[in-house]
Amino acid sequence: MAVWKPDPTFYPSPRDAVSAPPEKLAYVAAFDRAGTRPDAIAVVDTDPESGDYGRVVGWTELPHLGDELHHFGWNACSSALCPYAPHPHVERRYLIVPGLRSSRIYVLDTKDDPKAPRVVKVLEPEELGKRAGYSRPHTVHCGPEGIYLSALGGADGEDGPGGVALLDHTSFEVLGRWEVDRGPQYLAYDFWWHLGHDTLVTSEWGTPSMIEDGLNGELLLGRQYGHRLHFWDLRRRRHLQAVDLGDRYQMPLELRPAHDPTKAYGFVGVVVDVETLAASVWVWHRDGEQWAVTKVIEIPAEPAAADDLPPLLRPFGAVPPLVTDIDLSVDDRFLYVSCWGTGELRQYDVSDPFNPRLTGSVRLGGIVRRAAHPAAPDVRLAGGPQMVEVSRDGRRVYVTNSLYGSWDDQFYPDGVGAWLAKLDVDPSQGGLRLDERFFPHGEEFRGRRVHQTRLQGGDASSDSYCYP
Repeated sequence: MAVWKPDPTFYPSPRDAVSAPPEKLAYVAAFDRAGTRPDAIAVVDTDPESGDYGRVVGWTELPHLGDELHHFGWNACSSALCPYAPHPHVERRYLIVPGLRSSRIYVLDTKDDPKAPRVVKVLEPEELGKRAGYSRPHTVHCGPEGIYLSALGGADGEDGPGGVALLDHTSFEVLGRWEVDRGPQYLAYDFWWHLGHDTLVTSEWGTPSMIEDGLNGELLLGRQYGHRLHFWDLRRRRHLQAVDLGDRYQMPLELRPAHDPTKAYGFVGVVVDVETLAASVWVWHRDGEQWAVTKVIEIPAEPAAADDLPPLLRPFGAVPPLVTDIDLSVDDRFLYVSCWGTGELRQYDVSDPFNPRLTGSVRLGGIVRRAAHPAAPDVRLAGGPQMVEVSRDGRRVYVTNSLYGSWDDQFYPDGVGAWLAKLDVDPSQGGLRLDERFFPHGEEFRGRRVHQTRLQGGDASSDSYCYP
């Protein structure tokens, strides 16, 4: 829906966005692993002055079963102000919520009552398959030409190739496949862009059959999961270059480009090195006329007794960090790295992206440690910091604990539970401190597991900016 003035949550530059008012609500994807109850969007109060602070204050169940909500995003954001594809009069009001298993896409309106999002449209799997040739929608980003949506599978549930579909900003109809020439790209996962450099970047996980029943040890040790980044001409929608990290570095997943549109670098987290079980973070950057990728962080596995490990890990006698998400503050100062296996959230000062400096660490959960939250010191937490979301002013970090249903079951076979934690940050010096007042968990999420969080008014990983 068009409005007369630009949405006040749109900012032309990251410098302006940092001054945004604090969020008062968080939207959280909650899914039922068994598929016998509807998935939902939970709404959590994030206003410290509220009597409901840290509690679930809204709950919107979806009309179907078996969706497995995973990633979701806003219909519009600050990229609407870009000069080459302007649409400043749309609103950041709709959540675009795909089901990773069902291939349905839900549109939820948050405007009339932000605590009670309302389902206003459902796109069935056939529409995504027919119009774009894709299935298993995964990541949503609001972009200058429309709503971009990555997908892991081909049409009708085929294994591939995965890629990116484009949806209309206002009608939410599937416009078609984004790629004009995909080159050698076949596996898909995340995507982001450098608007100032007309470049889109994509990463690789696996096809639906490679991931839906859990981590396949044979495929992992056979180095069959993704290990490349792809670089594209954003406006011409053509593949330019593939960069191979080396097949020992399996699953480069989340992409976090610099928010400053004059900068041409970004970070990607790699889940595991099959030779050492270490996780890593790499920087992509320009190298002359080409793109290159350089490893800048390595996090080693932690030794553990076989009896403390799930069956999948017992032969290795160690817990891999399993970096499954990263997030970059809007000022490009701090990078947050979630180690889902060891149960740790790390904070790095990346003012120099090629020389990160560890400035903070908090332990929660973990395959062996099961570190408790100070708000519930007697609860041995399962899962670990997984999806990370950072407020636009960089002062608050939110983490949830579920990765993907079948993967949860492998690494936490006694149950992963459900929890959302908040950490406070000193944006000048760094450091992390758990907020003891904020810890919705367990039955507050009505037996569902929780994955991604989106913040009212936008967050560090949902906006891109057009001006420095």
